[in-house]
Amino acid sequence: MSIAEIRKLFLDRLIRFYGPFFGAAVRPTEISEDFRYIKVEMPLTFYNKNYVGTQFGGSLYSMVDPWYMLMLIKNLGNQYIVWDKSAFIEFKKPGRGKVTAEFVLTLDKIEEVKKHVSENKKMDVHFEVQIFDEQKVLVARVDKTIYVRLKP
Repeated sequence: MSIAEIRKLFLDRLIRFYGPFFGAAVRPTEISEDFRYIKVEMPLTFYNKNYVGTQFGGSLYSMVDPWYMLMLIKNLGNQYIVWDKSAFIEFKKPGRGKVTAEFVLTLDKIEEVKKHVSENKKMDVHFEVQIFDEQKVLVARVDKTIYVRLKP
């Protein structure tokens, strides 16, 4: 097993037992070695079910919260500061079973961020994440803004 595979396995295990994810049953099902693709799922359980028996909105948001920030940190390198800045979630349909979300960070997006930050010292990077149910029906849409700047 390579060092990269060991690191990925360690991160995967750490994420699975992270409190907010463990309690809501959020788990990554795929994480690419280059950390530019992640797929996450969350089944409907007693711990993430709301009063009316559907996915709790906070759990839906928590399943998508950290990924783009982590992906940018892993792909930009140590000379950047990367923080979650803001988010907006729009609920489209109640989640009544397992829901999934996918995160893709393209090389073009990475280069765009590096170029913009090198010229302007900072940038707000925008991403949209869609959460789907098992029938591929849109449950929620999340707009994420990640702040990136060069370290002093």
